[in-house]
Amino acid sequence: MTKKMLTSTITAALIVGAASTTFAASNPFSDVPADSWAYDAVTTLANDGVIDGFPDGTYQGNKTMTRYEMAQITARAMAKTDLEKADKALVDKLAAEFAEELDNLGVRVADLEKKSDNVKFGGELRYRYYDINTDSGIADTTKNKILFRLQPKAYIGNSGWTANARLDYEMDLSTDSNSNNVVVDRAYIEGPLFGATVTAGRTPVFTAQGLLFDDRISGGTVTFGSDEFKTSLAAGRYNKKHEKSSDPDKTSRDITTEYYGIQFDYMPNDKLAFNTGYTALTGLDASKADLEKIGYGKDNSANFWYAGGSYAFDKNIKFVGEYAQNTKAKTEDKAWTTELQYKGADISDTGSWGMYAGYRNIEAFASIAPTYDDIIGADFKGAVVGTSYVPAENILATIQYFDGKEIHTNKDASKFFANVDFFF
Repeated sequence: MTKKMLTSTITAALIVGAASTTFAASNPFSDVPADSWAYDAVTTLANDGVIDGFPDGTYQGNKTMTRYEMAQITARAMAKTDLEKADKALVDKLAAEFAEELDNLGVRVADLEKKSDNVKFGGELRYRYYDINTDSGIADTTKNKILFRLQPKAYIGNSGWTANARLDYEMDLSTDSNSNNVVVDRAYIEGPLFGATVTAGRTPVFTAQGLLFDDRISGGTVTFGSDEFKTSLAAGRYNKKHEKSSDPDKTSRDITTEYYGIQFDYMPNDKLAFNTGYTALTGLDASKADLEKIGYGKDNSANFWYAGGSYAFDKNIKFVGEYAQNTKAKTEDKAWTTELQYKGADISDTGSWGMYAGYRNIEAFASIAPTYDDIIGADFKGAVVGTSYVPAENILATIQYFDGKEIHTNKDASKFFANVDFFF
């Protein structure tokens, strides 16, 4: 065997990976001419991360390849389900050029790669520290926690639909305790249907700036419209755990309810963004007395409306604001937030950073599950500041501080929060 043939054979073996079957075809090691456009095509696909190349991650123009190798490379690229439009065009062109080799050699390889590439895994490992201090009689709290989060995504054929999940495992380093089980926080399908994007299952819902709701429901969502104007609908069942507070009438309980929501988003240009929406909770599973204690109406329902938006002064500075109200609550029924943001951390950009400063007032019955729970939740008001930094790619360090009052008791409260996330 010649040196050139040996090199080609080894390269093909590296590309195919652990495949144990050698396929046969007419002239499988016939060289692709050195000046063929195919080399530029596979180089582009390698640079875009669609396929792997030589050990240094590139395809070297001074080395020719056989049609066998090109067919294997093309088969691997064809197995990808999330290609950009330009990369898809290159893959289609390669498939047409090496159609005979793919028919004879690549069908089984493509099927194998499709199976191995059909499920993608992402997630994070998070370390969290927070220190809570209040003058309301609640014991001060300091905690260290580790969260391991796994987020698998499976592609359902070439339909554009995906099956998604989020699994959480949390440990409390302060007490060496853990839940001893994995919580399936989300499990839903997502895809296009009649011009809209649809989700169904235990699906996430995020309203506007997150002042009213950032959680999941057991149901579905539908989003349709253009980049300028979008409409979002959500319906399902929601379970909210109300934590203990300084009010003796508010005890730890689970409230289960039907959730219905509609939101409109309008973005006339790159600087302005507006939103407004309405959320209703009906059929609350609790006694009427308990409902009144936690701010819901006697008819076992709660109705929230909200409105807000953002304005970007330039590429670095943005102002964000939101207001929400529970029309069924007799008291503590309003919530609002204002925030000035500077720059922003991007986990793919090492050294990037951002900071914000703002003020939040979230009365006890004006919000269902605010996204700000980490630093300030319902029944608190005060100033908030925070900063984030990316020390290395896919690592995000965050520090936040809240200083204000517990609304119900009008007692001072503060919270320091630090987070380090390792994304994969």
